[in-house]
Amino acid sequence: MFPIDAKLQRRQMVLASAAACVLPARAATDEYGGDPYRSAQWPEMVKEFLGAKSRVEFDPRVQVKGPALAENPMVVPITVSAAELADIQQIVVLVDRNPIRKVLEFEPLDGTKAAISFRFKLEQASAVRAAVRTRDGVWHVGGTWVESSGGGCTVAGVTRQDGSWSQTLGQVSGRFFGDAIEAPGARLRVRVMHPMDTGLVSGIPAFYLRRMAVTDGGGVELLRLSTYEPISENPVFSFDFKGRPPGPFRVTGVDNNGNRIDGQVI
Repeated sequence: MFPIDAKLQRRQMVLASAAACVLPARAATDEYGGDPYRSAQWPEMVKEFLGAKSRVEFDPRVQVKGPALAENPMVVPITVSAAELADIQQIVVLVDRNPIRKVLEFEPLDGTKAAISFRFKLEQASAVRAAVRTRDGVWHVGGTWVESSGGGCTVAGVTRQDGSWSQTLGQVSGRFFGDAIEAPGARLRVRVMHPMDTGLVSGIPAFYLRRMAVTDGGGVELLRLSTYEPISENPVFSFDFKGRPPGPFRVTGVDNNGNRIDGQVI
């Protein structure tokens, strides 16, 4: 038996530990905007990317999964899922300590799940966020912390270094899986060949895939995606669907220099 004081102290420690691991659903109220990571950048990020007057809640239903330590800061895998939320209109991924904080904007349309996997460049250890806007205008935010030695945004990619990027620019490849990994449905994995230059390497201007869309075999648009400089070289994206859309899938897009992307995944 613990003495009464020891019991109370132990309970307080357990509650504090649990609170540190869970993102509670709450509105922004303190100087950090209610941020569980207490990031000095977060209040300004809300104003810039989500809107100063927007309602923002930290919500455990928004799951962001990534490595505890990014061994290669140029290729950091992240998965975002908000399967328990309804009426989702947009997902925005942000990185507090990157020189370019916005990574992507994802719009899942009818039949597409609110889930996306991708890889991005990380400049230093940081919180990685997903802000999910529902039809009522509320932003639901989840996140994860990724440690890193850094430098991912300020180093040229492999194809830029060897010059091979110009031979493969805009090529599309992919694969369709009959069942999503974690739930019934289907998954599409797409790769687009592009150097995705951040503009932060001396002598190399920003050059990146800007917009992308996927349509099914009947011409129905399944999703829209806006991507920014921090997305990894030759980006790979995975999307989940509630059922199997008819193929083949058409992947279209454009980069910031006006080069068109147009490919097919059977």
